[in-house]
Amino acid sequence: MAITTFRKNIWEARLIANFHSVSIADVITTKPTDTQGAKIIFNRVGAGSVKDYTGEIDWAEITTTPVEMLMAQKKYFAFAVEDVDKIGLAGELIDATVKEHSDVLAEIIDGYVLGKAVAGVKAANKIGNATTKKTIAKVTEAYDYIVDLGTLLGKSKVPTTDRFVVINNDYLNLLQKDDRFTRNPEVLANGIVANAKINGFTVIVSEEVAAGKVVALHKSALGYGKAIDNLEAMRLQNAFADGVRGLCVYDSVVLRDDAIAVLFYDVTLA
Repeated sequence: MAITTFRKNIWEARLIANFHSVSIADVITTKPTDTQGAKIIFNRVGAGSVKDYTGEIDWAEITTTPVEMLMAQKKYFAFAVEDVDKIGLAGELIDATVKEHSDVLAEIIDGYVLGKAVAGVKAANKIGNATTKKTIAKVTEAYDYIVDLGTLLGKSKVPTTDRFVVINNDYLNLLQKDDRFTRNPEVLANGIVANAKINGFTVIVSEEVAAGKVVALHKSALGYGKAIDNLEAMRLQNAFADGVRGLCVYDSVVLRDDAIAVLFYDVTLA
């Protein structure tokens, strides 16, 4: 085989497409307004002003606060195949290979982004904390605490649209036992629970949220960007095989700490 026939665009497109289908990071965050190589830029609009009309108008300038950061997080994959041309031409093989690696990337990145939310929440928007957790002793309390998280965001005047609450499967199990929640929820491929909202929150199920935590946030709370920085094929010198390797760079930043609320909990059901 000749690695000069390696079709990078096919592999890269499939990596990105599969990544989006399983990741929640893209759903719950704001994309950068500009990407310059490894640098991503977010712009936060300044506060508006309304004035008393006295016959004259004073024009105010629109201001934005840029938030710039380098995508400092880096993960790579590298695997050997007998013939990169054959696997590239066989749809089932390339899909299975790419899906495996993109799923792993999604899990790592989702955990990182959710960790940023937990670390960046302001103190007033915490229910419990890492050392003094709230106890869920009754099934109904699982639902009630999510309502309370929405109240905290409401006090910060966070919009009711584009609100998400991220829970794990154990917490979903508690909610399903409450008559106020959908008894047999449909969990979509990206973790969203279809047709099930609590206090305006779209419910998302992810095992990447840290144990004992429920993360509630508005889409504007976190900025997040990623890119496939390098993707290439080569003939391996120490094996009768071809190698495919790629580098993914990414990072996330808290843009609004008042648009995040976190529950720290323990379950003590009898």
